[in-house]
Amino acid sequence: MLNFSEQCMDMARSILGKNLGAINADGSITPVENETSLDYDSGHAAMALGEYYRATGAVEMDGHDIVDLCARCITAQTNINEYTEDGLAYSSLGLLAFGPSKDRNLVWERLLESTQKNLDKRLLSRTDYEDHFQIFNIAKAVARFSMGLSKKDETGKLIDKFLERIQQTSSANYFDDKPLEGFDGVFDIMGVVSFVFIRQSLQLHANMHLRDRKIPSLRTFAEKYLRMMPDIVRSDGLGWAFGRSIGAYGQMHCISMILQAMRDNWITEDKMADYMDILRRLFQFFFMTYLDQEHGFLVVRDGERSSDAGVSTRVANFDAARYLCQWARLAKTIGRQMQPKNVAAKSHGKYFVFDSSSRKEQGLYSYLNSDTGLHVQIPLIAPGAKDMSSSLAFPHMPGIFDWPADRYLPVFIPELTFGGKETTPSYYGKRCTTGLGLRNSYFFRYEQPELISKDGEILKGVGSCKVSWTFCGNKITGDFIYSVSNQTTLDKMRLVVAIGSPHSEYHVPMSFAIGENGLGVCIEKDDFQGNWKDTEVVSSDLAYRSYWGKIHYLQVYAREHPMVMRPGIQYRITLSLSPDIVFAE
Repeated sequence: MLNFSEQCMDMARSILGKNLGAINADGSITPVENETSLDYDSGHAAMALGEYYRATGAVEMDGHDIVDLCARCITAQTNINEYTEDGLAYSSLGLLAFGPSKDRNLVWERLLESTQKNLDKRLLSRTDYEDHFQIFNIAKAVARFSMGLSKKDETGKLIDKFLERIQQTSSANYFDDKPLEGFDGVFDIMGVVSFVFIRQSLQLHANMHLRDRKIPSLRTFAEKYLRMMPDIVRSDGLGWAFGRSIGAYGQMHCISMILQAMRDNWITEDKMADYMDILRRLFQFFFMTYLDQEHGFLVVRDGERSSDAGVSTRVANFDAARYLCQWARLAKTIGRQMQPKNVAAKSHGKYFVFDSSSRKEQGLYSYLNSDTGLHVQIPLIAPGAKDMSSSLAFPHMPGIFDWPADRYLPVFIPELTFGGKETTPSYYGKRCTTGLGLRNSYFFRYEQPELISKDGEILKGVGSCKVSWTFCGNKITGDFIYSVSNQTTLDKMRLVVAIGSPHSEYHVPMSFAIGENGLGVCIEKDDFQGNWKDTEVVSSDLAYRSYWGKIHYLQVYAREHPMVMRPGIQYRITLSLSPDIVFAE
């Protein structure tokens, strides 16, 4: 993997070279044009500089003093009026990268005494979190003890508490990024993020014996995500494709987890070739899709694609540089050959159970048809953020079944509105079942005893819904059966089909796209008596960019006038999709 290591370092140098000039004299970060600064910009920049120093040992780059720049960023992040756990945790690990013990740390020596005292005070501050913010407490504890600011090490206790809460909130021991308000069961990529970040923090811990004691505990939980990779990574290399923080981050987090697992010997020898091939595909997709190879920086937002609102182009570039430096170090440690494995994937229909209790069931259904390349993911998870489509329970397959980034649309699933509340057959289920049907078909079924709003609010006493997805070759059928508890009025119903494409310039060869025959959309049954509206052309509307490419058309099927629904009657709408799958050139 030496060539891979060198390639990562070349990319890291290029990205940093294009972004170091954005670090101001006071340590603040100048955003790119048409974007605004974030409270944690300086912290992410500091950690990127720290990882560059760890990977190279260099204190200068293109005439810039790396130590001085890192000290400025840490100063800015430490003294910022708005206290941010994220930025402080990243900046503290960036500081620690220059060496444990404040007496021998190059950056610590550059900090003013007032900044040193303020940093010590803020690292000591603890707020008990039930979401992924708890990992920042772990990073702060690592930094405070390793720098010699405290003789008491809280790291082990905080990691134990983090893992105990996973067991309390998930029957299958997946990480629930439980929101402060709203429906719980947010089983998205933040689980991968959390384990990757904790493992990075432990690697910088001054006490290697603590690290060795905690790694087996982390492995028990992190391996669950590792085992998902062979079933969710597409043949063209696209990785995690649902929930928050996807796109470029969906690639980077998965790559980091696999490399960490290889370094820690979590992957058995008989599986190593498979994961090497997954790693190769993930990296190629990341490299070809998000790196401007001519100018040497990361592009997460342009005229054709976008990202989550909390992601800025500048932070994404510093995060990419940080990860690339880490990958370069890990690849040297692993020291194996990264070669393609020419084995055709087998068709499958697999369900990963995230949580199963008397209150709700949640998970992820993955379907692959090896003959056509159709590979979809249907997440049944709570929304981690409002007004997003990424957590909805429809077949996710970028390039074929697309959806807008950071915007809500009922894509490929019906949205029924009662009393001004839009409901969606997503987020949770009961009696989830999967299996084989007739003619080698696969099915995924679940029920919603109570309807749920698009914002994650259970609507008691309104009605229920039964959902069935059937996969037969290249045909997907979604069947939705609604019942109401009492006579009620349906305000309106709609279903949206989004037609998009991969990025016109930045995409991997043989990436999936829609052919001339389109998606083959058909409403096979509709008791709501809706109609297709005129096709909306949204190619020039920036609000309809996806994480990977552009959405060009919206086909809306809707009923726009009220309808009285009566108890004891089932109301069914059945949608079928037969996409013409081709490969982008």
